[in-house]
Amino acid sequence: MYKHIHVLGKFAAAFGLAIAFNTAAVAAPTNLVAAGNTNPPIGHFEFCKTYPDECTALGRDPGPLALTRKRWATMLEVNTRVNQSIRPDTDFNIYGVEELWSYPRTVGDCEDYVLLKRHMLMKKGFSASDLLITVVLQPNGDGHAVLTVRTDYGDYILDNMRGDVRLWSETGYTFVKRQSSEHAARWTKLGPGSATNVGTIKN
Repeated sequence: MYKHIHVLGKFAAAFGLAIAFNTAAVAAPTNLVAAGNTNPPIGHFEFCKTYPDECTALGRDPGPLALTRKRWATMLEVNTRVNQSIRPDTDFNIYGVEELWSYPRTVGDCEDYVLLKRHMLMKKGFSASDLLITVVLQPNGDGHAVLTVRTDYGDYILDNMRGDVRLWSETGYTFVKRQSSEHAARWTKLGPGSATNVGTIKN
């Protein structure tokens, strides 16, 4: 949609036409854009030591997946199933440590929800390059982890704190960094926000 608006805007300017655009749509592209490499969260760094097969090179980025009705239904189903089956709690209460990323069985914190959703969607045929663990800041400044699903209709967010699936620009979060679409162990910056502020991601 953003590309279409951009092209139409250039067309209008070339012919001196005055066209009113939706300013929100112009200001917020539907896909997040990487802004350079950054360090992974410590929890994901340690997770990759335990699950090296989950943190491999993914090859050249082929671009976002084509979002079909079937894939959309699958995204909704996985998001709902995991949110309803896992009880939220902190790593300290579960494991006795401040930060530990792992696959949950019945209880977990936000990163654990993300890992399970990513794993389930990959088993259903989604590419790892389109399923990116993402660090955000909530409006109150707390760190949080969500799963970004890249599509040709925009980047959608699967979140354990919401029952619906929304475009990233509709979440109210500040997007800090996420996994690289070309290497599952590497991370890229997404916008304002210090990585040191989200070393311990809260649920």
